[in-house]
Amino acid sequence: MTHFTNYSRISDLIFRASFSLIFIVGGLGHFVRYDWMLQRLEGSPWFDWVVMIGSPGLLLQLSGVVMVVTGIALLLGFYTRLSALALFLTLLPITFVVHIAPDHVGPLLKNVAILGGLVHFIVRGTEHFSIDSARGRPDNRGVQNSCSL
Repeated sequence: MTHFTNYSRISDLIFRASFSLIFIVGGLGHFVRYDWMLQRLEGSPWFDWVVMIGSPGLLLQLSGVVMVVTGIALLLGFYTRLSALALFLTLLPITFVVHIAPDHVGPLLKNVAILGGLVHFIVRGTEHFSIDSARGRPDNRGVQNSCSL
C-alpha cells in the first residue's frame, strides 16, 4: 500500500496553486465584471456601511488589486503568511457585506471555508516549492514545532 505521506510536499503545492486561483480569477473579476459587481454591491443590505468606509467603486478596485497581487504571491509562495493575511483581511469584509444576506447561505459557507484555508497559510506558511523556502525564510521552517498547541 502506498503511503500518502510520500506525497505531502507535492500536495502542499497543489493546494496552494489551486487555492490561489480563487483569488487571482476572482480579483480579475473585479475589473472584467466591474459594473455587475458594483450593482451586486449596491444591492447588499449592508451597502450603507460600504459607503461610510469609502467609494464603493474604489473599494471594489482596491480589493481586486489586493486579490490579484497577493493571490499571485500565494501561488509563488512569496511572503506566504503576509499574503494570506492580506487576503483574509480583504475577504472578511467582502463576506460580511456581500454574502450575509437573504438567499446567500451557499456563498457564505464557501467564503467561510476559504477563510479557513487562509488561516492555514497564515499559521503554517509554506515549506515546499516556494520562493519563501528557496530564500530560506526562517519563519517557514519548523512550523509544526512553533505552532503546536
